[in-house]
Amino acid sequence: MRVKKSYPVADKILSKYINTIGEDFTGYKNHVMRMLNYCHYLHENLDQAQSEKLQIAAAFHDIALWTHKRVDYLVPSYNECRAYLASNDQENIADEVQIIIDMHHLIKTYHGPYEELTEVFRKADLVDFSGGAIKFGIAPSFIKTVKAALPNAGFHKTLMRFTLIQLSRKPWDPFPMMRCKNLYNRSSN
Repeated sequence: MRVKKSYPVADKILSKYINTIGEDFTGYKNHVMRMLNYCHYLHENLDQAQSEKLQIAAAFHDIALWTHKRVDYLVPSYNECRAYLASNDQENIADEVQIIIDMHHLIKTYHGPYEELTEVFRKADLVDFSGGAIKFGIAPSFIKTVKAALPNAGFHKTLMRFTLIQLSRKPWDPFPMMRCKNLYNRSSN
């Protein structure tokens, strides 16, 4: 599988946030692109509509770190996404993209509505967050190639910076964005 450095829908969305994200832009954009490469690896048969949903979710999934300057960013991130979808006449996919974003930090396997793409996205984010230590079946050689083509550019340092800010604000709640249980499948609680 060939590494893609660009996904058109995600690129278009991210281009509107260059000034907002500022010096962290390359790191965040590369994180998004690495995730999308991992999504396409994990689900080789994504159709164009599925790929576009993942691109939209990827562009927005952490965006409120910068737009709202907060670590508890899931709700404001998908609110930014919903505004984008409304302005592009794509409200029909808003619920699915919201679940993809909301569940991307779920510790356990996600079971619920829109499970297929939500799980692919969750796994891809964890592969990238772990630097490839967690693979979910992705070939180590592909992870290495993706990381070489799309360098970290300080993204993990940015996450640490935001975590330290959160610790100074609410030391009792350092990781408010984490999802430890499946909120959409009540039988698994």
